[in-house]
Amino acid sequence: MTWSEELASSENRHIQQMLRNTGKMPRHVAIIMDGNGRWAQERGRLRIDGHKEGMESVRAAVKTSSQLGIKYLTLYAFSIENWKRPVPEVRFLMSLLESYLRKEVDELHDNGVRIKTIGKTNALPKAVQRVLQEAINRTSMNEGLTLTLALSYGSRWDILRAMQVLAMDIRRGTLSPEDLTEEMVSSYLQTSFMPDPDLIIRTSGEVRLSNFLLWEAAYSELYITEGLWPDFRSAELYRALTDYVMRERRFGKISAQVRSDSSATTTSTLERILNALK
Repeated sequence: MTWSEELASSENRHIQQMLRNTGKMPRHVAIIMDGNGRWAQERGRLRIDGHKEGMESVRAAVKTSSQLGIKYLTLYAFSIENWKRPVPEVRFLMSLLESYLRKEVDELHDNGVRIKTIGKTNALPKAVQRVLQEAINRTSMNEGLTLTLALSYGSRWDILRAMQVLAMDIRRGTLSPEDLTEEMVSSYLQTSFMPDPDLIIRTSGEVRLSNFLLWEAAYSELYITEGLWPDFRSAELYRALTDYVMRERRFGKISAQVRSDSSATTTSTLERILNALK
């Protein structure tokens, strides 16, 4: 059974339909998945148990985003700074990533998900690199949700790398400094294949971007939840999306201009969504 077929018989179909009917759904959602270790520690369990449980939240976020018709989902899975963690934990995270890709690629492919990655992936273990590339190749022609895994990723690293390549092009004479635009700078970043995120979600209550999509997040809406990532399932994603569609995105304009440019979302529809989540 595909995810769309599963949704047809799910009680969540009404919530998803109401969200889609607002006409204000984000095209690109990015998530900073934080709190696995704290979730485990609060329960007197090992940190690796939090990472295991967090994978269930990954599955829920991917499936729900696909069902909702969201085109891009980017997950901050492993930062460059995460290499500083204890070696056993890093090894477990790499093993968990490899296991996820091996077990989930068939279902992801069958549901039209395209897998991409950003980050310094040549730093990953060879086995993980191999499985990741196989998953990317297998799903490359899919046209549903684009699932991007940020692995060994840091936004400052990506911006620096892009500037180095750009400077080399200027030195070779293939590019003139006068030709530089924001769009051209974006084209040198690893994220050039995706639109900027409309919504960035961060779990665990921390209010910072942690070196994630710094250039791309210029006009992103931020949603911070106190909940920890292993507890972030479909209902929590619906709440984040409901909060998003209630916001007024002005992009430098004034409220009157925005209201005239967009269709109004009725308060009653949003109230129905929130009531359904209680």
